[in-house]
Amino acid sequence: MEKKKSLNLKEKLKLDPKTLLVDVIFDIIGCALYGAGMYNFAVASNFAPGGVSGVAIIVNKLTGGLIPIGLGTVLINIPIVLICFKALGLRFFFRSAKTILFSAIIIDYIMPLLPLYKGEPILAAIFGGILAGAGLACIYMRDSSTGGSDFVIMAIRRKNPQLSLGLISLAVDGVVILFGGIVYGTIDAALYGLIMTITYSVLIDKIMYGNDSRKLMTIISTSGQAISDRINSEIERGVTIINGKGAYTGADKNVLLCACSNSEVFKIKRIAHELDAKAFVMVSSIDAAYGEGFKRHDSQ
Repeated sequence: MEKKKSLNLKEKLKLDPKTLLVDVIFDIIGCALYGAGMYNFAVASNFAPGGVSGVAIIVNKLTGGLIPIGLGTVLINIPIVLICFKALGLRFFFRSAKTILFSAIIIDYIMPLLPLYKGEPILAAIFGGILAGAGLACIYMRDSSTGGSDFVIMAIRRKNPQLSLGLISLAVDGVVILFGGIVYGTIDAALYGLIMTITYSVLIDKIMYGNDSRKLMTIISTSGQAISDRINSEIERGVTIINGKGAYTGADKNVLLCACSNSEVFKIKRIAHELDAKAFVMVSSIDAAYGEGFKRHDSQ
């Protein structure tokens, strides 16, 4: 039994070197964009956006810079990770731990070397939000996060997969934004933080999955059951398998149908191609989805 558990753990953590390299590249790009938005725009213009980074900025302000922002995010993340660990799973945890460390190092040691924006705060909020949103989208695309409120957001989405990442992020970040306004002593600081948070929340949704919030994925593969099992265990989405046959080759195929939220498209596509490099994947937008995990049948 212990040997089986050990094998399962190794299988969960198994990562192809090429995949790891792509993850690291996306991490560096994403953390650099995110760090620039937070440090070179928000901090430089004296306001705090939402999330754990916003909390770290506030702590940095209250301590007179004694606790660096990157280090602060790591310290704040520790209790959140312990609370959300079970809901998020081991693989997501280790991916995120890597991203958190990259983010902390870049914010504390790289961003201070770059010029700070000293212009209009409202422009800092908008362009800081654009940079942060683009960075977070890069990170989310690789099934990772910067921790903190992201862990809370992802845990909420596991229970409510129909909700968009941007909207949950905006709701969770509201409390931090209000507190930031109090610490900086002006309502303007809270408003700038809100503008930046709305900007990056909207941009995350736009970059990752466009205007629509639901997708229908059709996967044609010879490994239908294996793909279905992975989707069910890792993403907790139901899959319908239909037996089919290739008209040209005459080979038996499985046709998989899976309704999902847009943020899950990248994960499902990755699973399909990991198990069958020749899998044919189609992604369609749907106007509405009713049933478990989506809208109730009596919703208007």
